[in-house]
Amino acid sequence: MRHTYSVWVVGGDQRQARLAELLAAAGHTVYTFALEGAGPLDGVEARTELEQAGQGDCVILPLPALGEGGTLNAPLSPSTYAICDILSAMGSGPVVCAGRVEPALFALADGLGVTLHDYAAREEFAVANAVPTAEGALQLAMEELPVTLHGSRALVIGYGRLGRALAPRLSALGARVTVAARKWSDLAWVRAHGWEAEHSGQLRGWLCAYDLIINTVPAPILDEGCLSDLKEGCLVLDLASKPGGVDFEAARRLGVSAIWALSLPGKVAPVTAGVIVRDTVYHILDELGV
Repeated sequence: MRHTYSVWVVGGDQRQARLAELLAAAGHTVYTFALEGAGPLDGVEARTELEQAGQGDCVILPLPALGEGGTLNAPLSPSTYAICDILSAMGSGPVVCAGRVEPALFALADGLGVTLHDYAAREEFAVANAVPTAEGALQLAMEELPVTLHGSRALVIGYGRLGRALAPRLSALGARVTVAARKWSDLAWVRAHGWEAEHSGQLRGWLCAYDLIINTVPAPILDEGCLSDLKEGCLVLDLASKPGGVDFEAARRLGVSAIWALSLPGKVAPVTAGVIVRDTVYHILDELGV
């Protein structure tokens, strides 16, 4: 891997803005596009056109790369940009990295002669990103709950990377933790750590005692039947990516406090989130021998 690169950071939230500053501080030449709302960034040149992006070494698209209606995910820009136009500007020159790339976006990029590298699909990114996501979830729970986490009954649904980050942090704060998972092997590990265990397919009828439920599974888990079991005041946080795991329409009808907390790292710890993206992109460049 070379010591310095010409890098374009295109679209995204505050984590992309902090990423741009981190790359500039490391000595790279950094340009941004569709990050106007982040304000002036140290050592970074903001551009209003992408005509020179194809001459760079690396282009970093946000997480997720795709916004609504086939547009670039660019919440900090007052303008909208078709993702096909963004990809067309890349050409075949730079290494193009993006987060949480959907199959349709891979196909679109391939048709335009652009190879996308999904940094969010890499294990080192997912493990590191679970930490700020878990901390953000705890922050949100402490802000929204009328009781302390200490002494509360908390259910974590899913025992993947995020569930493994959440359960011990909740336990360390004094919560009485239960973890629901699908695999019997995961449930065995949950019990080995001293937490209660439930099968995620058998939750209905057993949810009335919890003060906090945090879902990490991107599949229908908390339907109307499950939500109707909750006691008054229970807070539901859905951390799962689309399509999520909570029936929010049913939650509204039932008066359940439910929050779909997407992109927490970029909201609660944008510098750390930027470091995680930077390091993962470095790994990709190193493996490609750029």
